[in-house]
This record gives sequence, structure tokens and C-alpha cells, in this order.
Amino acid sequence: MAPGEIRVEGVARRFRIHARETRTLKDLFVQRGRAGAEDIWALHDVSLEVARGEAVGLIGRNGSGKTTLLRLIAGIIKPTTGRVRADGRIGSLLELGAGFHPDFTGRENVFLNGAIQGLRRAEIRDRFDEIVAFAELEHAIDRSVRTYSSGMTMRLGFAIAAFLDADVLLLDEVFAVGDEAFQRKCFGRIFAFKQAGGTIVFVSHDAAAVERLCERSVFLERGRVAFDGPTREAVARYRRALADEIDPAERGAGLREWGSGEATIASAALLGSEGEDRLQFLSGEPFAVRIGIDAPDGVPPLRLQLELRDDAGTLVAGEAVDLRAIGWAAQGGEQVVHYELGSLPLADGRFHLRLGLTDESGEHLYHWLDDALVFIVYPGDGERGMVRFAGTWRVEEKTAKR
Repeated sequence: MAPGEIRVEGVARRFRIHARETRTLKDLFVQRGRAGAEDIWALHDVSLEVARGEAVGLIGRNGSGKTTLLRLIAGIIKPTTGRVRADGRIGSLLELGAGFHPDFTGRENVFLNGAIQGLRRAEIRDRFDEIVAFAELEHAIDRSVRTYSSGMTMRLGFAIAAFLDADVLLLDEVFAVGDEAFQRKCFGRIFAFKQAGGTIVFVSHDAAAVERLCERSVFLERGRVAFDGPTREAVARYRRALADEIDPAERGAGLREWGSGEATIASAALLGSEGEDRLQFLSGEPFAVRIGIDAPDGVPPLRLQLELRDDAGTLVAGEAVDLRAIGWAAQGGEQVVHYELGSLPLADGRFHLRLGLTDESGEHLYHWLDDALVFIVYPGDGERGMVRFAGTWRVEEKTAKR
């Protein structure tokens, strides 16, 4: 095998789960023979090969075995049966910040973590300034890591792993790191590694990120390879697996789009008063949403759902409309619907518009977009908070006393 190649042959992995954890020597003797144990098989007969320079996505529901497979490739755990081979230096971004000592400074932890990752001290010293600059921690590198926020710790962990001279990069939900600007920087670094001929295995619930990075993906279902091929088809199968769940557990891990796919939301845009595309508005301005929906012949009547949430995920407003009631034509192809407000009732903030497409009952989900549109509203004179008061004031006239 050449450096950067990965070979997984008939791998299975079992975990033994005990009903009650044994904490002391006394517990060990008291519970001997009585503490039940259950075998959980995380992977069953998994085989795949990754060529040098290839980027492969691993997608699937929580508990499908994605992270277990990454840990096997990284050599953190061993397979129960089968064989895993990965040649060359492996960089693992599985638990960012793992191995940091909270009482050491950021500087000391860079050297400690780099040594754990297999770098010599001279190599770490040569890359130290780049690591700190990438993590944007120049102001805090000599402070104890105990004083860092979780975001600062994760940024430093990513920066150390990203500057390894690796042949293989294993990534597990790394785009949950930091704010959007830092996520873009992370993606740029990973994409540069790919262009330089590095091998990537990428786990993410964010299908858009997988499609940007990987031409090929493996869809795992209950520990087995359900599909291995083009990413677009793998993502379509994954979304169909989530079709009847309005609020899947994977949402918290970065899932942004899912559904059975018989009908889809093809486009979405926010419009200003002149019909132009906008993502920034002044409170009280006219406001419209234009949504393109693609539904072939034979799809039952559709119901469109809208949710407006703030940056914290709090529901600001929600609505659902039966498309037949507003003139939806029973014909195949894409049609466009508009939703218009004469005056935007939001005062100030950044907002996320979520769109969903279901059958009339709302039980079967065709397509859901968690962040279909993100826009900003700026306050007018004297306005504060999230919602704009749109009423009128008057002074009540006094009635004459008799």
C-alpha cells in the first residue's frame, strides 16, 4: 500500500455494555455473576477502499457507525473481526481539544498536543506562529486553557491538527467549530489539503458540506454499508431515511436538509420593494418571499410550512399554507409562490427562515430546509428588541364634567 491509501476488509466492531458500571473493588465481587452485559454491534461486515488523494464522505443517522469506523481507521480502537489498514501519517480531527491540560497555557498545550499527534518539538516550533494565527488566539496563547471558552479550545485543537504534515485526514463534524467566518477558514484549509493530494474521510450531517468536499460517499445504515457511490445519490438516500421525521435528532449535529424528495423546494429568495433580491432590510420595509417548488405529476396536494427563528433558534413566527387554496396548479414541473408583507414587523436582529414541504396531513415530509434564507433587519428610529410595534397612538379626549 502507498501512503494515503485506506483498506477496510470485512470489519465488525462489538461493544459490551454492562447494566451497571462497576466502580469499586467491592462492587466487582458483589456483582460477580449477577451483573448482566449486552453486546452492541456498531459495525457489521464493512468493506471499503479509499485511494490516495480521494475524499470520501461517511453519512448516516446517529448510531449508524460513522464515528466508530473513523476511530478504527485512526487506530484508536481495534476491530472485533476483519482488518483495517491505513498507510502514512494520519491526522485525526475527531474530538477537537482532546488531550489539552486545563492548567497548562495555550502555548504549552500546542507543544503537548502536537507531540501526541506525532510531531517533533522542532516541527511544532516551526509551525507555532501559523497555528496560533490560524486559531486567532494571539491575545490568549499564554493564558491557562481553563480560562478559554469552548469555541477557543476547539479552534486551537483544529489549528494544531490542520497543520500536521499528514497523508490522511479524518474529520468528524469539524464544521461545528466557531463562527461562520472561522468555518469558512477551516473548509479552505481542508480543501487545500485535498488539492495537495491528501486523502480525506469526512463525517458530517451537513449534506452541503459533504457535497462540496467529496465526490464519493458511503451511506451507513445500522452499521452496514447501504450504499457506496456518488455523493449526490448517497445524500438522497440519507434524506429519504429521514423523510417521516419532522424533527430528527441529527438536527443538533449539523443536519440542515432532509426529506423523501418526491417534491422539492427548488429555490428561495427574499425581495425588496422593487422586486430585487435582498438579505438586509430596514424595519417596516415592504418584504416578500419567493419560493420555487418542483413537483412532478402524480404528487398529492402539497402543504408549505414557514418558520422564522432568531440566531438562538427561538421561534418568532410560523405558518403553514395549503397550496391548492392559493391556486396551485395540478401539473408537473416547477411553480413559484409568493408571500408578501406590506410592512416588516421585525425591529432588529439576524433571522433564519426555514421552509418545509409536506403532504396535506403534514405527516409525510417531502423536503425541509433548515436555513433556507438568513437575513438581517436593522432598526428604525427609536425601535428596540426583536418585534416592531406597528400600532397607532392617540390621546383620549376628556369628557366634559356636569
